[in-house]
Amino acid sequence: MRKAVLLVGILALAGVASAQTFVWPQKWTVAKPSEAKRGGTLRGYTISDYRTFNPFLTAEANSIPDLIAPYGLVRRDPTTGDWIPYMAESWTISPNKLEITFKIRRGMKWSDGRPITADDWIMTWRIHTDKAVGSNSYDSFFIDGKPIVLRKLDDYTIRFIYPKTDAEAFAIASFTPWPAHVFGPVYQKEGAEGIKKMWTLNEDPAKIVSAGPWVVESYRPGERVVLKRNPYFGEWNKDEAGNPLPYLDRYEIRIVKDVNAALAEFLAGNIDIFNPSTVDQISQIRQAVQQGRLDATIKVNASPVASSQFMVFNWNKASDPFKESLFRSAKFRQAMSHIVNRQAVIDIVYGGLGTPMYSSVYPVLTQWINPKVPKYEYDPKQAAKLLAELGFTKKDREGYLVDSKGRRIEFNLATNAGNTQREQIAKLIVDEAKKVGVKVNFQAIDFNTLVGQLLSSGPNRPFDAIIIGLTGGGLDWPFGSNVVPCKGNLHMWNKSGQCLDPRETLMEKLYYQGRTELDFKKRVEIGYRIQEVEAELLPVIYIAGPNYHPAWNNRLGGEHPDAIISSIWGSREVELTFIKK
Repeated sequence: MRKAVLLVGILALAGVASAQTFVWPQKWTVAKPSEAKRGGTLRGYTISDYRTFNPFLTAEANSIPDLIAPYGLVRRDPTTGDWIPYMAESWTISPNKLEITFKIRRGMKWSDGRPITADDWIMTWRIHTDKAVGSNSYDSFFIDGKPIVLRKLDDYTIRFIYPKTDAEAFAIASFTPWPAHVFGPVYQKEGAEGIKKMWTLNEDPAKIVSAGPWVVESYRPGERVVLKRNPYFGEWNKDEAGNPLPYLDRYEIRIVKDVNAALAEFLAGNIDIFNPSTVDQISQIRQAVQQGRLDATIKVNASPVASSQFMVFNWNKASDPFKESLFRSAKFRQAMSHIVNRQAVIDIVYGGLGTPMYSSVYPVLTQWINPKVPKYEYDPKQAAKLLAELGFTKKDREGYLVDSKGRRIEFNLATNAGNTQREQIAKLIVDEAKKVGVKVNFQAIDFNTLVGQLLSSGPNRPFDAIIIGLTGGGLDWPFGSNVVPCKGNLHMWNKSGQCLDPRETLMEKLYYQGRTELDFKKRVEIGYRIQEVEAELLPVIYIAGPNYHPAWNNRLGGEHPDAIISSIWGSREVELTFIKK
């Protein structure tokens, strides 16, 4: 097991040169620098339009800010999992482990040619920690309500001051900086409201400034986003032969209507990367390869998934006190977990190649999963028994359960249109619920609308239940700073701004206790306890996820060695990817 992250950080410094260039190690790829070719376009896909160019307003995975961003001051080495310097060239840690001082690489530039300095981290931090902005990263800069403070010592030295020891200290320092010379003047003049108006999808792509490998060339809603190489990135990011990165000229992401359309495009050779999640999808790819219609590589069952799929109920429904009371009942949520047939989801939705989920810890993070956590597995009889205990003992003329006042158990369930797997999961839940007398009305809606509902706050939020998933989360402490604490931006079940259940309060307390514990074994024990309380409260109902089966067109070179390929590290570093055919 890795030691606490602060100790790992100290060890990772051994042998690190003080050069201003970050050299991407050849061991991260199967290709030698001499094999890499320059130019060409990587072709990916997404199944929904983008919401914004603004990095302070995005909350979804694979957003445009995510695509163009570099790693932060530090990043992980995928061969070891250790933290290593990236935009920083080195760091020092104070004896009490409450301060980390980073030396920033000199010579880095924004895509508009302006120098990258400490001011960029300071301004980015200030905007993220302005609650009025509504940043999804807000919660990560606080530990138990106390702020993590950044100080500029000089133009190329920055100090992070932590209120308590922090197992996620380096994860915090890995946040992406954004240009102070772009956002700073607006923030100083107009504050949070000014920031919210910036970098909308109507913004001229030429004005979107990046420190990462890409800048936005063009965006056509419903069609594609095209990213082009940021030439300044290659001045300080090089391969072991000294060649500037990325090798590619462009990265094009096509917007398709659903996963099936994406698979069809991959089989036709029109996109380069696809992660099949069912036996049928895998067999279609294999068949196309065997018949000579497609030249591709697929790695089946590379690892369990590093994400979660779940159903969440809305505790803030003042307009319907009956539903609000029902959704806040742990017994009701346990009953709903008992109607989720996870094995059917794995068999039908994922073609047998999936992993059931019962806690917020991703299945791939096996060292963190508490094997003794209670599981409310598929059991319709137990679901009916729990609902009877809540007073639902009779059925109406249509066969649905009602209480003594004739109120029926009925709720609306939504997920994002185009995600065929989530749609299938929802339909399975509708069918199983009906068997026990619960009416579920399913609707697939636009992804951006869905996210808007989920992120809404206050006493009366506009949904009943949603099926969605999360990615992200750390190896050092796999519980979300914006999920577990009651005021977190992704505390999805309860956005009232306060804990409504004593078990929420306990989970929040345990979250901060674990995050400030530097001893790995003790931290895991606290993580186990969180999962026990989580299982009792059952704030969201975890379902199942597909295993990770990356596939790529063999026109691409530069993938990870097999030992690295997993849902944590992916199948490649885009910076080291090249077109070989």
